[in-house]
Order: sequence, then C-alpha cells, then structure tokens
Amino acid sequence: MEALEEKRDIVNEDAERHRKLRDELNNQTKEWKAKRDALNAQVRELVDEAGKCREERDSLNQKVRETKELRDEWNQKVTALKEQLAPYRNEKSDEKNEVPVKQLKKQLQDLEYTQMTKPLGKDKENEIIKQISILAKQIEEREKIYEQNDEVKNLVQQLRDAKAEAEVYHHQVSEYAEKAQAAHDKMIGFYEQADRLRKEADAAQAKFVECKQAADEEHKKHIEQIKSVHEMDRDASSFRNKKNSVRKKKSDTEGKKEAKEIFERFKAGDKLSTEDLMALQKSGYL
Repeated sequence: MEALEEKRDIVNEDAERHRKLRDELNNQTKEWKAKRDALNAQVRELVDEAGKCREERDSLNQKVRETKELRDEWNQKVTALKEQLAPYRNEKSDEKNEVPVKQLKKQLQDLEYTQMTKPLGKDKENEIIKQISILAKQIEEREKIYEQNDEVKNLVQQLRDAKAEAEVYHHQVSEYAEKAQAAHDKMIGFYEQADRLRKEADAAQAKFVECKQAADEEHKKHIEQIKSVHEMDRDASSFRNKKNSVRKKKSDTEGKKEAKEIFERFKAGDKLSTEDLMALQKSGYL
C-alpha cells in the first residue's frame, strides 16, 4: 500500500508538472496570437494605404495622358502656324544677294559664340563686335518689315498664343507626372512595409502553432497522468475496502466465538457484566 501511495505521489507530481507547462505554453500561445493579429492588422492598414496611393497614381496618370493629348494638339497647331509663316520668313527681297532672316540669326549666334569662347586679339574682337552690331540691326529691321504685314502679324500672334497654350499644358503634364511618381513611390513604400510586417506575422503564426501543439501535448500527458492517479486511487480504495472486509469478517467471527462462550457461561449460571450482555446482544443471542 505504501509503494502504491509513493507511486501515486510521483505520478501526481508529474501530472502537475505537465499542467504547469501546458499553462505556460498556453500563455505563450495567446501572446503569439495577439502579436500575429496586431501585425496582420498593420498589414491590412498598409495595404489599404497602398491601394489609395495606387488609385491616386492611376488618376494622375490619366490626367497626364489627357493633358499630353491637349499639349500635342497645341504643338501641332504651333507646327502648322510655323509652316504658314515659313514662306514669309524665307522670302527674299528683289536684291539677289539678300540673306534670309533665319540665316542672319545663325550668323549672329556663331559670332556671339566665337566672342565668348575663343581668345581674340583686340582688333579681331572689335571687328566681331562690329559685325554683331550690324547683324543685330539688320535682323531688327527685317523683322519690323516682316511684322508690318497684317497677315503675318495675325499668324505671329496665333503662334505666340499656341506656344503659350502648349507650354501651359506641358507644365501640367510635368506636374501631374511628378505627383503620379510620388504616389507610386509611396505605394511601393507601403507595400514594402506590408511585406516586411507580413513576414513577421508569418513568423508569429509559426510560433503560435508551435506553442499550441506543445501545449496540446502537455495537456494530453497531464490528462494521462491524472487518469493514472485516479486508477491508483480506485485500486487503493478497493484494497482498503477488501482489507476492511477481511478485518470485519475476522472481528465478527471472533465476536461470535466470544458471545458463544459468554452464553455458555450464562447458561451455567455465571453472573454477566454489562459488556458481556452487550456482546450477547450484538451477536444475536439476546
């Protein structure tokens, strides 16, 4: 019986150890679940923000496309107006040796470049300055004559207006494109953050599963040990009941034997004590 009780104590202590481990692992499981859920919530928020940036980017890219079309339309008008003005700009006077304004401007640019980039002697530089002055004056006079023509004047104004419109839309294209790129960069940033946190959430999920499985295993061992304790308790109870039954049977046999002896004394006329009378009563002799 003592050996059984010692074994029961050992098994019960082992069951308690598994219970404590199970509870610790269940607490860790709850912590990992909370961390996983918090990370997944952050991932959802980041993905939502990325989605908003994507919508903004797509909207801006649509504006880029629409504005490009308008800019291209005005650039086409600029090209068409330049083509209409070309004959006037390239036409020469009756003098066979007169150079077109376009060519005069090219000569002026070449002289200015030479003056700014090449080392020149004083005489040479003065000569170039004089040529620049003459060319600038010729160009100015030719353009004044050129713009005195009402038809040309009207075309020039249309050209200026068309260029201005094209420039406005060009700036808008650049502005929308920059904003679209900024929205795209923000979107990528949100997705990268979401990917990083999703990996952390996946790691937390793995730890959650690991702790949950370990806790379930400890719970299983705890239950098995508790069942063993209960079985040993039943065995001990059965042993005690059997022992008590044997003891009672022995006591009853001895009691009956003693009562029989007392009864024989009673029949022989001996005086009985109170205890003797109680023994006879208990055994059914009275």
